Amino acid sequence: MKTIGIKTLGCKLNFSESANIERLLVAKGYKLVPFEEKADVYIINTCAVTKEAEKKCHYYARQIKSHYPNSKVAFVGCFSSLRSEQLIQNQEADIILGSNNKLEVVEAIENLFHSSSVLPLSQIEDKTHFVSAYSLHERTRSFLKIQDGCDYFCAYCTVAYARGPSRSDSIENILANAQHIVDNHIKEIILTGVNIGDFKTSKGEDLYNLLTQLAEIKGLERVRISSIEPNLLSNEIIELTAKSNQILPHFHIPLQSGSNRILHNMKRRYKREVFAEKVQYIKQLMPHACIAADVIVGFPGENENDFTETYQFIESLPISYLHIFPYSKRPGTPAYTLPEQLSKACKKTRTKQLSELSNRKKHQFYTENIGSKRSVLFETQTTNHQLSGFTDNYIKVWVNGKKEEINTIQKVHLLDFISNDTLIGEIITE
Repeated sequence: MKTIGIKTLGCKLNFSESANIERLLVAKGYKLVPFEEKADVYIINTCAVTKEAEKKCHYYARQIKSHYPNSKVAFVGCFSSLRSEQLIQNQEADIILGSNNKLEVVEAIENLFHSSSVLPLSQIEDKTHFVSAYSLHERTRSFLKIQDGCDYFCAYCTVAYARGPSRSDSIENILANAQHIVDNHIKEIILTGVNIGDFKTSKGEDLYNLLTQLAEIKGLERVRISSIEPNLLSNEIIELTAKSNQILPHFHIPLQSGSNRILHNMKRRYKREVFAEKVQYIKQLMPHACIAADVIVGFPGENENDFTETYQFIESLPISYLHIFPYSKRPGTPAYTLPEQLSKACKKTRTKQLSELSNRKKHQFYTENIGSKRSVLFETQTTNHQLSGFTDNYIKVWVNGKKEEINTIQKVHLLDFISNDTLIGEIITE
């Protein structure tokens, strides 16, 4: 029996697609092994959102060839889409497949054992059709792909080039996949895509329509929305979330900069005032809601005034925590050739400042929730036999409990900090 190891880099969308690949491989009779162990073939589901992400792709390929020279390497995903010619020329991988052809890796592996040639990406990639995906390997949560591609072409980003135009699954197919997930006793679905706020079917149905129908699935207890653009986060969706028992009060909204000048140069489709309005409306309807924000530090031309605007803007809003990304030059993007590229030292300093602000924001959000009673989905058991899980509003919680309570949702009284990013709680039994 041939063995396969899979390494998934990057976003939740990649994880849902890796899960599809795993199911196809098992159905064909392959055995999945941990990526760290010896395997006949290693699949790297790649990411190219930053230079560091690309470095990881090269690193894992080199490690495999160094430790297991007779093993085969398959690159699939965004990095393959953007750097196919380089990969073929450097002979870094035996199989090269783009973002929208990942599922063909199973056929490619079977062909590989009868041929030593690299599968050229350019002859096979089609970025216009939608390929559905969802994960089942986690016992408690599933990543469900509803949308792919992007039409935004932000100045710093390669995803629109790698993933192709925005396209969506049908609501009928999404509901069928969601039902299959529920039938596998999974309690929470996380909706994933490149730009899920742009979800739109051929019938004109949008994300609001999808959410209302997902909430009606019997046995689906939690629906979590992944990253959604502020200009696409409608008040209807916010209001629906506030009323719903299934759609969770957790929002991940990209900000990228608190300077309107920088947002304009980034080719973002909103001003900071739109972001602020969405955050304030969420908190008006759901004071307990968790709001995460993405921020890019050190975009070309970001001066001290721009950074100060960003810092003070974030400080002024009830944001729960930040995802901070030092700007990474991506070949082929408009920002790559912009003047006034900032030094690594400057980006490091500004990243540190925002990280400290994020830590304070998170501590404040957690503190505000101490004493409250929230529903928690228990996911794992810690080494000291405590149960670990997340509240509906995405607070990590540990409690004393039994292993049998994993994959159950319990009401928990949040008591105090056990670490900077975890609260200790107590299951409410009455």
